[in-house]
Amino acid sequence: MIVNHRAVGAIYRFEMARAWRTVMQSVISPVISTSLYFVVFGAAIGSRIQSIEGVAYGAYIVPGLIMLTLLTQSISNASFGIYFPRFAGTIFELLSAPVSFLEIVVAYVGAAATKSILIGLIMLATASLFVPLHIEHPFWMIAFLLLTAVTFSLFGFIIGIWADGFEKLQLVPLLIVTPLTFLGGAFYSIDMLPPFWRTVSLFNPVVYLVSGFRWSFFGQSDVSIGVSLAMTALFLTLCLTGVWWIFKTGYRLKA
Repeated sequence: MIVNHRAVGAIYRFEMARAWRTVMQSVISPVISTSLYFVVFGAAIGSRIQSIEGVAYGAYIVPGLIMLTLLTQSISNASFGIYFPRFAGTIFELLSAPVSFLEIVVAYVGAAATKSILIGLIMLATASLFVPLHIEHPFWMIAFLLLTAVTFSLFGFIIGIWADGFEKLQLVPLLIVTPLTFLGGAFYSIDMLPPFWRTVSLFNPVVYLVSGFRWSFFGQSDVSIGVSLAMTALFLTLCLTGVWWIFKTGYRLKA
């Protein structure tokens, strides 16, 4: 299959340029938020919880904090990126151009994932100013960053197609993803919970993302790394299937 690299590059560059035009919101805001999290969680709570599983609490929350931002930013970047062409009506020009559905998805999802990964790395650099960090498995850390960013950018792409108003773009990140992340062991180990609530937490898919990402830092996790990878791959497959169905049926694209 011949790929229209020029078309993919044009869409990708346009989406990336939009991020630089809103650099205050896209980059500066996450850095400030990270600093505030460390002040609140690291200082206030960290003074009472010295360490978890031998890891200083300030360092322990870094993977969960990065994962929280990565999930929300991936969804927001991808959903806004595809929603605006629908809102402005330019999506029909794109669909009528000699660009395949695969190329459209690669460009929009690639740009959203790139922005999310850059923010994640900036947050990692910011966190290193507050706490000493040692990444035990750097390869797997990058792998989890890539997998999570791509998966949730695909999820955001689906939300951007599904949404018929600006308020719906924030509905899933604010009311579902963020609460699940806070309840998914982002700032604590689920082993600290009573047995019943620990079992309930295992039904939260974000637990497996946070646990696997934290393992790449400290070699410790609430669930096995194999299960974390399997759950991430499962959600990636579901998102790919959803995107394939949207373009196959023309859901909210042809009208």
